[in-house]
Amino acid sequence: MTRAPLRKGFKQMLAEANATIETIDVRHALALVGDPSIQFVDIREANEIEQTGTLPGAAHAPRGFLEFLADPECPMHKRELAGRKLVLFCASGGRSTLAAKTLQDMGINDVCHIAGGIAAWSAAGGPIER
Repeated sequence: MTRAPLRKGFKQMLAEANATIETIDVRHALALVGDPSIQFVDIREANEIEQTGTLPGAAHAPRGFLEFLADPECPMHKRELAGRKLVLFCASGGRSTLAAKTLQDMGINDVCHIAGGIAAWSAAGGPIER
């Protein structure tokens, strides 16, 4: 059985998201640690966090539940995802790019993501919480 080509693949989706979202480099992200107006958000799966740790004080909002966790009308809503600038990160930056675009599409405009994700953060010597 031959599968029809995708109308839009991941490369195009990432390019479209990158054209509209804010991306910060790891140096900028490191400078935001401790800023009370910032909420870091780890969108990786729980098993990834168990393996590598996360940023200190980061809220956990797995990518698969992000829309539910971010919506104040949803019973699953996480209060940490409201009222502050959200700085998303994943393992290397792909999922957080798409997640930032999703949140913007929902009307959450004070959001960005870290280029290179937690891999770049760790390589730069950023603090990790286990």
